[in-house]
Amino acid sequence: MHTVRERFAAGRGYLAACTLGLPADVTRDAMRRDLERWTAGTANAAEYSAIVERGRGHAAALLGVEAPRIATGSQVSVFVALAAAAAPRGAQVVCVDGDFSSVVAPFLVRGDLDVRHVPVDAIADAVTSETWMVSYSLVQSATGEVADAASVATAARDAGARLLVDTTQATGWMPTTDLEADLIVCHAYKWLCSPRGTAFAAFSDRAMEELVPLAAGWYSGADPWASCYGPDLHLADDASRFDVSPAWQAWVGAEAALGFAASLDAEEVRAYDVGLANAFRERLDLAASDSAIVTWPDAEGDDLAALTASGITASGRAGKARVAFHLWNDEEDVDLAAAALGRISASRR
Repeated sequence: MHTVRERFAAGRGYLAACTLGLPADVTRDAMRRDLERWTAGTANAAEYSAIVERGRGHAAALLGVEAPRIATGSQVSVFVALAAAAAPRGAQVVCVDGDFSSVVAPFLVRGDLDVRHVPVDAIADAVTSETWMVSYSLVQSATGEVADAASVATAARDAGARLLVDTTQATGWMPTTDLEADLIVCHAYKWLCSPRGTAFAAFSDRAMEELVPLAAGWYSGADPWASCYGPDLHLADDASRFDVSPAWQAWVGAEAALGFAASLDAEEVRAYDVGLANAFRERLDLAASDSAIVTWPDAEGDDLAALTASGITASGRAGKARVAFHLWNDEEDVDLAAAALGRISASRR
């Protein structure tokens, strides 16, 4: 991963991919070129559309589906809201206790659904014949815990329940091409290192049949440039009917970032990131894990303050300190973070 690490201008001491990713050189350069074109008055709307379509293809590769199953958007919660809107009154929805609000709030705001919150390792057991949908994050934002996606998919399938999986904290550091779900949602600004405001979702046949594109606009047609005006309704036959009008400049960066991520060996990235995370866990006397995110109790924020004072970029969530290791990090970052917390290994004393 040494040559990959060199693709990032910054990164030393930056342990916050789970909060905000860093742009690789291709993303930075693409956005600079676009700014120059926009400044010169040579930016072209049709070219932006072509960029979005290339981004759609990269997103499809990252989720292991065909491009016609991908919808592009700006926020995960908007896609989740489509699922929440389709739920019949009183429907049972199983969520993870403490999951990120974007995959929970759209169901809660309805006020007429039976939303049940369970521990992440109890999702599969909580699914019954009464469950209409399971909605959960593959990797938990607050803890870094990785769900057993296969067992949850099996439970949902056996019960006939719909399944929604958020991969925002997963896609980019671990493979997400073999998920069985009706709706997979992902915002690309974290581990995929895209500009914020670039999200995508993969729709199954059932999802395309049951969900209504309530945010339909000009970009929801098969040919957006022929869908600009009423009175007719223009909807594409594939998942692009769920598209919202793209933030063009953001998608310039996203297309480059997603293409870069798709070009990497996802298993190699997982092994590298988790290896660094486990090396740091060892310094903290924590058990090894299968996650690139490391969290530990820090109710008063003392550890986070110590990391910050030492120039480490980290975060705090739900009474825990949180760090993440990604492509721009190496063993020196493990040493720096450990030293900031007074956890210097015996070999370095």
